[in-house]
Amino acid sequence: MRMRNKPWAKPELEACPFFIKDTESIPGHWLEHFPHQQPFHIELGCGKGGFMAQAATVNTDINYLALDLEFKMLGVARRKIAAAYEEMNLAPENILLCAYNIEKISDLFLPDEKICDRIYINFCNPWPRKKHQKHRLTHPRQLVQYRGILKDGAEIHFKTDDDDLFNDSLGYFEECGFSVTFRTYDLHSSGYAPNIITEHEKMFSDEGIKIKFLIAKKN
Repeated sequence: MRMRNKPWAKPELEACPFFIKDTESIPGHWLEHFPHQQPFHIELGCGKGGFMAQAATVNTDINYLALDLEFKMLGVARRKIAAAYEEMNLAPENILLCAYNIEKISDLFLPDEKICDRIYINFCNPWPRKKHQKHRLTHPRQLVQYRGILKDGAEIHFKTDDDDLFNDSLGYFEECGFSVTFRTYDLHSSGYAPNIITEHEKMFSDEGIKIKFLIAKKN
């Protein structure tokens, strides 16, 4: 189901101190936007912000960037994230939001600007039709871009409900020079911890669909 337009989203984001408005001048300057120099994690396709609202407020020793294409989605995420920080009585110093097309993510960074310690891909569009699979966020043409911003030894954490996407992605990661160091076809029975449960994860789990999860390390 598509989210309805939210005319308040863009004005609220433009007034938000942790929203990146000028993407043209940001390459080479990401870390300057955080008051503390610490590990830098990126979520690709943050949706309504459920994952980031939990992760960033619990792990204040990590700097986070949440990317999504649509202002209406980021507007909802901003409200959820701001409320989570307020509830924890914290200032949102370790979080940035940015509206951008993830398929062109390398344009947000300088060539070989390897500053990222971890990327999260949570329940991305599986693009099941073969002619559309190049749009998958785990497709090789994307993984090549991620390699340019990931430090050596950095990780990608990938969750999905879709069996075909998961199995195909195992091949994608191997093809692009990543080692899958952990995989499970049933995350909630695997004993893996800590696990932040996203909105989609809860929805699929409530429907009896097992969650697939892997960790891929950049060689």
